[in-house]
Amino acid sequence: MLLLILGLLLWSLSHMLRRIAPTYRAELGKRGYRMVAIASGVGIVLMIFGYRAWDSGQLWYPPAGMRHVNNLLMLIAIYLFAASGMKTWVARRFRHPMLTGVIVWAVAHLLVNGDWASVVLFGGMLVWALLEMALINRDEPQWVPPTGGSAGKEIGAIVGAVVVLGVIGYIHGMLGYWPFG
Repeated sequence: MLLLILGLLLWSLSHMLRRIAPTYRAELGKRGYRMVAIASGVGIVLMIFGYRAWDSGQLWYPPAGMRHVNNLLMLIAIYLFAASGMKTWVARRFRHPMLTGVIVWAVAHLLVNGDWASVVLFGGMLVWALLEMALINRDEPQWVPPTGGSAGKEIGAIVGAVVVLGVIGYIHGMLGYWPFG
């Protein structure tokens, strides 16, 4: 449990450093990018080991049909990640497509995992994404949507999301969590 919580804190605080301590982050300059990358990587490793090591009890038992809802939401989440950097329709309409993708990802996993470790991990990431959105909106109240985009980029984001979902599903299967059936 402790590793999971430490990983979540390391991930969250390193990502929010620019918002919660802007002067300190500015003083770090280019070193700050490396520090955030290292802290994020260590946070992910701690979250993975903490999640897998925590033999927590069940809070609820999700219905079998939720797996299909999870897969649809995961496809949407991955598309939001892809769309965030490609000036797609979604990126031009929604201010925070990547953070929205994290929220959709977290909700999808909470629908199919009713154990404490999942609630802490996915609930923690959900809270982080919501806080990050609030901090960004506070610091940068004016948003200028990106311009441009094309049908090709839209198709690329959709096809990419389907391929990435397949790869993620395959990796989950190798780890013992088959998500597709």
